[in-house]
Amino acid sequence: MSLPERAFPPGEGPAAKVSVSLRAGNIRAVKERVGTRGFSAYVDAAVERQIERDLLEEALQANEQENGPIPQRFRDEAEDLFRSVKSAPELQEDSGWHAHEAS
Repeated sequence: MSLPERAFPPGEGPAAKVSVSLRAGNIRAVKERVGTRGFSAYVDAAVERQIERDLLEEALQANEQENGPIPQRFRDEAEDLFRSVKSAPELQEDSGWHAHEAS
């Protein structure tokens, strides 16, 4: 890779070609979802979401170190909310709705 990784924050900067190894099933699933031409953008968006999740987890851990554990009632409320969103009819396989295509 010719561009320095530190020059741009996550989600910013020009595209650079890299080589990665993925499981065959994941490759097939991405191609079925976005086609060959959208593959790189889809993977790039997935990497950016993972970085966001990692940063969120780090922020949660720092908050717990400073303020103590999150009360169980808040954890339960968040879990219930997540389950209701995840089971929404528009997210179900039969509805024809699919995740956002990477842009």
